[in-house]
Amino acid sequence: MNLLQKQGFFNSLILYAGVALGFFNLIILFQRFLTIEEIGFFNLLIAISTLYVQIASPGLTSIILRYFPYYRSDDKIHGGFVTFISWFGGISFLIVTGLFILFKEPITHFYQEKKGGSLLTQYYYYLIPLSFFTLVFTILEGLARTLFKNILSAFLREVVLRICTAITVCLIFLKLANYTSFIFLYTLANGLIVLILWWNLTKEKHFKLSPISEELHQNKKEIIRYGFFAVLSGSSFVLIQTLDTIMLSAMTAQSMAFVGIYATFFGVATVISLPAKALNRTSYQIISEAWHNKDQTKIAKIYHKTSVVQCLIGCLLLIGMIINKEHLISLLHKPNYVQYFDVFIVLGLAFLVDITGGLNIQIINSSAYYKIVTFFLVAAVVLVIALNILLIPTYGMMGAAISYLITTTLLNLVYFFFIKIKFGFQPFGKAHLLIILISTICLLIGLYIPRLTNQYLDFFIRSTITTLLFSSSAYFLAISKDINKTIDQILFRII
Repeated sequence: MNLLQKQGFFNSLILYAGVALGFFNLIILFQRFLTIEEIGFFNLLIAISTLYVQIASPGLTSIILRYFPYYRSDDKIHGGFVTFISWFGGISFLIVTGLFILFKEPITHFYQEKKGGSLLTQYYYYLIPLSFFTLVFTILEGLARTLFKNILSAFLREVVLRICTAITVCLIFLKLANYTSFIFLYTLANGLIVLILWWNLTKEKHFKLSPISEELHQNKKEIIRYGFFAVLSGSSFVLIQTLDTIMLSAMTAQSMAFVGIYATFFGVATVISLPAKALNRTSYQIISEAWHNKDQTKIAKIYHKTSVVQCLIGCLLLIGMIINKEHLISLLHKPNYVQYFDVFIVLGLAFLVDITGGLNIQIINSSAYYKIVTFFLVAAVVLVIALNILLIPTYGMMGAAISYLITTTLLNLVYFFFIKIKFGFQPFGKAHLLIILISTICLLIGLYIPRLTNQYLDFFIRSTITTLLFSSSAYFLAISKDINKTIDQILFRII
């Protein structure tokens, strides 16, 4: 197993472990030990800090990954590149922080009338250290990736931070902490993972702070321009993911309560995209290599295969959660979720549409047309803002969910037509129609299986029957040759 394969394997393990921990925190601990408003504010805090960092770090990760290899040197000085990045990031952060402090009064005053809005006033300044720690971690993680040392940073972000979060929530249950302590300790946990990563990189002496070289001085305008172009793309993508949370909190009287319910359903729905994330990590490199070799046939083949596999697995996961609605709601522990389950279905469909698009954005990003993605994403941000303004006042959470579904669908259609027109291939075919057919049949069967009194037995039987029916149909119809091959190998070993 070479270095890239090894890192891919461990990163996949870390990704799944992180999702499992995040799911446990959100579905089990948060629902039992925090109020709906507190859950909502915590998610709003993360959404704002994520956006804060995107604006305050003008494409730093992209700059590091693109330009560091040019300045890398054996003396570990690297032409003063680390010094340049530190100054650039620091100055940007100070400017954004100044604006953040300047607009505190109008922002907090606006939220004052909202239910749970006082939480933002109380914890407003926590966003500054939280965003600072996130920014520094982003820089260190980018530098670590250039050295092919990304396992530790992924482990700290996906696993350690979530374990720390779980511990702090448990302290509330044990009455050893309150919500203020929880926010404070969560902020400290972000600082802790920064210290660990910084210590690891400095211990091995990979970098030395030194004066910026003349060559780097001459190229800094080009680097900064690239950074601002990259942040436009990166911020747009983050905005699409977070604007619904921020606008929902600002445009509804229930504010934090609605955000708490919406963010919980959003978190559950992200499970649908998990297999796609794991698959995309390995496929991106293959596509980049295929572009380099001008092998469009290979790209078209991967495009189709990943779309089929992701759609197939995504449909099974979404069906499983819909037919087990009662069990999912009981797991969430709070009665507030029952009347809003339709919001989850719409969000689930949005994630399903996104993963069915396959590797569309990766194909464009690794081609000569990579810059066009930024314009598509900026247009999508404008669309999601307009849709939220139009739909949230009337439909509340459902409005935000519909807005996300429409934006995701249209964005994937734009990617689809761009690839079809420019490169002449597309991912869809007979397999997708068969997936829709068996998904519809399995969903109806799963919903109409008689309910059993014992909820655990009901969950087991309902899930088993639906999964076996779905899997066997997909297998005998040979929807995915790759999945069939994997099943054949497993059966061969068992038999």
